[in-house]
Amino acid sequence: MSPRALRGPAAVTAVVASALAAGLLAAPQSATAAEIRIHDIQGSTRISPFAGKQVSEVPGTVTAIRAFGSSRGFWFQDPHPDRDRATSEAIFVYTGSTTPSVAVGDAVRVSGTVSEYYPGGADAGLQSVTELTKATWTVESSGNALPAAYALTPSTVPDRYAPDASGGSSGDSGNSGNIEGLRLRPNSYALDRYESLEGMRVSVKDAPVVGPTSQYNELWVTAEPGHARTARGGALYSSYRDPNAGRVKVASLIPFAQRPFPVADVGDRLTGTTAGPLDYDNFGGYGIQATALGELADGNLVRETTRKQRADELSIATYNVENLSPKTAQAKFDRLASGLVDNLASPDIVALEEVQDDNGPTNDAVTNAGATLKKLTDAIKAAGGPAYEWRQIDPADDQDGGQPGGNIRVAFLFNPERVSFTDVAGGNATTAVRVTDDGGKAGLSASPGRIDPENPVWKDSRKPLAGQFSFRGRPVFVIANHFNSKGGDQGLDSRFQPPARSSETQRTGQAEAVNAFVKKLLAVDPQSRVVVAGDLNDYQFSPALADLTGGGVLTDLVTGDPKDERYGYVYNGNSQVLDHILTSHAVRRPDYDIVHINAEFADQSSDHDPQIVRVKP
Repeated sequence: MSPRALRGPAAVTAVVASALAAGLLAAPQSATAAEIRIHDIQGSTRISPFAGKQVSEVPGTVTAIRAFGSSRGFWFQDPHPDRDRATSEAIFVYTGSTTPSVAVGDAVRVSGTVSEYYPGGADAGLQSVTELTKATWTVESSGNALPAAYALTPSTVPDRYAPDASGGSSGDSGNSGNIEGLRLRPNSYALDRYESLEGMRVSVKDAPVVGPTSQYNELWVTAEPGHARTARGGALYSSYRDPNAGRVKVASLIPFAQRPFPVADVGDRLTGTTAGPLDYDNFGGYGIQATALGELADGNLVRETTRKQRADELSIATYNVENLSPKTAQAKFDRLASGLVDNLASPDIVALEEVQDDNGPTNDAVTNAGATLKKLTDAIKAAGGPAYEWRQIDPADDQDGGQPGGNIRVAFLFNPERVSFTDVAGGNATTAVRVTDDGGKAGLSASPGRIDPENPVWKDSRKPLAGQFSFRGRPVFVIANHFNSKGGDQGLDSRFQPPARSSETQRTGQAEAVNAFVKKLLAVDPQSRVVVAGDLNDYQFSPALADLTGGGVLTDLVTGDPKDERYGYVYNGNSQVLDHILTSHAVRRPDYDIVHINAEFADQSSDHDPQIVRVKP
């Protein structure tokens, strides 16, 4: 049972009222109780024509019951559908924290108020769920057969994901339109197909797992097993135009004691049939609330190990360690250490992201991260790795975003037996590092130093950290980054299509700032060896990465990988790129590797996979 299905009272929101006032939706016509069936309530758009109205004696068969948490209720479905493919034949009856007194197979007549519930609130931008609230019902008979489940397959789920309500500007991050008033076209768009099945029994058969089991006992499968797959069995997200329409979340209505939820990795499979009502929530969109779960078939996915760098190769890695602090369990430190030593072959330099201060999420004036980094480096040494040293700059308190009180920042680890750090005093939270010119040799005014920290593009976001290293007598500049998150963006399944990516503006500004700094290094010495690494929170095909590589000053190494290997993060069943390593042209023979040890697995030490590059400066 998934606690993420919980939410507060359903209500008709101002969104519906404004849609009615604007003429996007037709006001309901008068009808007697005997004339109203579920497909009349659901209508042929995303908003019920009866929203806010009372309906009486609506017939149907109970197909599933949610009997936990504060969003209890039941789904019932009309066994006698109409001929309109746009109209769903099922609806959820919301009973709050009260377990409904019905059983699966009961033939019922339900009276109540038609409501449109917006998961996450009306301002979240998501679609609504049509449901009945303040309901009463009578049971006419029991033990009735359930309507057959609608099979989600490549032939029933369209490849095109969503209608475009922007006026022809599909993909434009700043121009979206509301699709609520559009008539559903379930044969043309996947989102329309799912909406036309809202609340109805649906099924997937022998479904590949494309998103691992989460802590909330949910996983993702795809109904399109042959579409856009990664080399290891995931669903590859490689374009705004193709968000992998067949992705569906699976949660369970089966009591855990009766059937524990499967612990699945990407590449596993739910064999047989998984079926239940199709639901929608603010934690991923459309999903099956399973009353029948397929059996888990192990795909035997293994964690990858990269090769050891050669003596004349400098290895540089990036790793988001996900809110690491001394309050983090020792087991996670040990897992991270093992990953760095065994799977990443003890990189010479590591750019770390999400290093928290010494008391983690405790929100006080502490900003130092020495205890955090010592605990990590001690764990690395205990795992057989090198005695890493570190360099970092404490942020100003509560100015760099992330978990409140955590003061996350980027930091460098380096192996002093293989590489040296060129320390130059003067770096602090607010002083901008400058590029220096020593007879045509580029240098840094502070090492480590922060790039343009007072620039508004870094507001509530981590500031990049520049450091100068020396390997076999040659200088190498490494810039560690953690760009702002995608928080505030409209979801792929939003009622606004194409979804607006409001956070992108800040990231493009950040990319421009780093690009400008790299250009200054290259202006002094075109042969400067520069490596830009970190969690950039954006895709290789995004405007931010286009700005970061602008002018040809940097190459995004992921673009040189085979297409089906371009990912290191899995979100809502999409395998995608958020972390990057980029190099200037003077960095010779980059051997780049995304090392898959986390994102595809239910058992993770971080939600990001690390990356590494081996170069010959």
